[in-house]
Amino acid sequence: MILHNTSVRLNLSNYKRVEEFILLGLTSNRDIQILLFLVFLSLYVISLMGNIIIIILSILSSRLHTPMYFFLNNLAFLDICYTSCIVPKMLIHFLAVKKTISFDGCATQMFIHLSLGSTECYLLLSMAYDRYVAICAPLHYTNIMHPTLCLQMATGSWVGGIVNSIVHTVLTLQLPFCGPNVINHFFCEVPSVLELACADTYVNKTVIFFFAIFVVMGPFSLILITYGYIISSILKIQTSVGQKKAFSTCASHITVVSLFYGTIIVMYMKPGSTHVANQDKMAPLFYSVVTPMLNPLIYTLRNKDVIGAFLDLIRKDFVG
Repeated sequence: MILHNTSVRLNLSNYKRVEEFILLGLTSNRDIQILLFLVFLSLYVISLMGNIIIIILSILSSRLHTPMYFFLNNLAFLDICYTSCIVPKMLIHFLAVKKTISFDGCATQMFIHLSLGSTECYLLLSMAYDRYVAICAPLHYTNIMHPTLCLQMATGSWVGGIVNSIVHTVLTLQLPFCGPNVINHFFCEVPSVLELACADTYVNKTVIFFFAIFVVMGPFSLILITYGYIISSILKIQTSVGQKKAFSTCASHITVVSLFYGTIIVMYMKPGSTHVANQDKMAPLFYSVVTPMLNPLIYTLRNKDVIGAFLDLIRKDFVG
């Protein structure tokens, strides 16, 4: 056994490190690639415009200077970074003949994507706590959700996401990549990159699973508990109008949580043996591209405060 392991190490040392990876993308059909280019370019533009509008409104409108929109502002900025990390390169690859990404570029994309995804898990938990205080302790809302606490919660979300990403990225980059360089994906995601390592990845996959429990299921479980208290408080409201109004303040957040956590759990909380290439592309496609585009629509279409702030801004422009 010792001789065998020594031989493996010697063989690996003779290989040259992979300098670039080839991304197979969503399809090899050229006609479909052009169609997908147009579709995802449209989604990307809508996502950027929607999230930028939310950020501008939350800065310019005094009616949106509340903890809820502070966190929404963070979410909008995160979604802009999320899609910009993946979509521009994906659009280039739809039109390019050689669909490559450098080793360093792949590592950077992997780190940024994982950082933002982890941060969103914590950020959605912070937003759930904000709704909990607003509905379960409305008289103490201003005292509890003071600017310092909001800043601490947002900072903690970003730091937690970055730390989680550092752990996975460092563990992945320590592996030898000495042979295959074709990634069956449209971007460099950790599980897909691990498939190309010239070494046993059991430790990496185990760490991914347990971190997924801590980073994904931990916040998700706390969100469920939080909404248990929220629903209990709403049911105690005497009038149906009051119940409807209270629930409407949570509807957007519940929708975003369902879309985001649903696809994340499907992707990362299943055993490694059940991974299917095409299915593993659909979940990241949804939470990395589609969800960031839907978030601003979800938070604005039925939100009177955001719509009102937008109309106020337009009136000022016309009057000015």
